[in-house]
Amino acid sequence: MGVEVGGLLGLIVLVLDVMAIVKTVGSTASTGSKVLWVVVILLLPIVGLILWWLMGPKS
Repeated sequence: MGVEVGGLLGLIVLVLDVMAIVKTVGSTASTGSKVLWVVVILLLPIVGLILWWLMGPKS
């Protein structure tokens, strides 16, 4: 059962990361800021997602 839950949790994190990246790229922030946020989200999936949610560029 732990494998299924871990797989489901991983899928949820992946979907949320992709949504965060899409919203970041579509935001009005500068190009450098967008690149930095995308790199943070990709390198630190869970922490980056939380940081993006708290401090990321707003639409």
